[in-house]
Amino acid sequence: MSPSPAGAHYLPVRPAWLARRQEEVLDPELPIIDAHHHLWDREGWRYLAENLLQDVGAGHRIVATIFMQAQAMYRSDGPPALRPVGETEFANGVAAMGASGRYGPARLCAAIVGHADLTLGSAVRDVLEAHLRAGNGRFRGIRHLTAWDADASLLNPRSAGPPGLMERADYLAGVAALAPLGLSFDAWLFHPQLPEFIALARRFPETSMILNHVGGPLGAGAYQGRRDEVFAAWAADIRVLGACPNVTVKLGGLGMRINGFGFADGDEPPSSAELAAAWAPYIMTCIETFGAERCMFESNFPVDKGSYSYLCCWNAFKRLAAGASAPERQALFSGTARRVYRLEEDVT
Repeated sequence: MSPSPAGAHYLPVRPAWLARRQEEVLDPELPIIDAHHHLWDREGWRYLAENLLQDVGAGHRIVATIFMQAQAMYRSDGPPALRPVGETEFANGVAAMGASGRYGPARLCAAIVGHADLTLGSAVRDVLEAHLRAGNGRFRGIRHLTAWDADASLLNPRSAGPPGLMERADYLAGVAALAPLGLSFDAWLFHPQLPEFIALARRFPETSMILNHVGGPLGAGAYQGRRDEVFAAWAADIRVLGACPNVTVKLGGLGMRINGFGFADGDEPPSSAELAAAWAPYIMTCIETFGAERCMFESNFPVDKGSYSYLCCWNAFKRLAAGASAPERQALFSGTARRVYRLEEDVT
């Protein structure tokens, strides 16, 4: 895989640097559903099926993966509202590869989350139905990114949402179109926006909502050096959100530049023990608040690959779950993702 371009919003992936950290796989027989990854072919950065297969084949028992929209493989023509359906068509093709069994035991892209412009309001139903057709039974929901902050250095130029998007009437009308079609809502936002998401979850209690990346605690830019303050505000909102029974949480996505942990700054990549120690306050707060049955581990690859390897990522999660009961571990590593994204029972 080519390194991601230097100076981009994402941390660059450096294969030679990642190779400096070697670890034994912990609990290699534990079944895992990777609840969140991307695939794309961008200028200077390609992460397609063969790259994902290399990571999932690193030693952990990955039985299935959940594809998350990444603004990739859109149709080049046709009505603009329908162009994101091309990404679902692409992911469904990768899923067919995985289902063939020719590329290993993992069911790649066993569930697909795509993008639709929810500001279309009720008119978004046509786009949602096109996604359902393109997904061939695998399409599960929508992520229309809402991440925004006054500090522009934290924003991804590809996907920064305008402020207050989750409060706009047109966006709300689009969210209202999801539940009637049995579709879920994946939320990517920054921690100061958690109160907006709490209001959204309360407004649509019948809609399954999945909070990505433990709610986006920031540690860079205007938030650098304020980790204790940020954690206190984040944790207070997480505990309020936990009272919304329609919300589940993805545990991961903490290897991004915006989180400010500095994992990519060392001469060598962090060990899984170092990752687990840094993540523990966030991961354990979520598990204590939501319960294991409403939490699921995610890799967020290739985005987080700028900070650590796939092997070390899952070793860190296993360290964090070491004190959990067998049913709790099953939920965290596969059961919650299977239920929320409605995977077939034979995906084991």
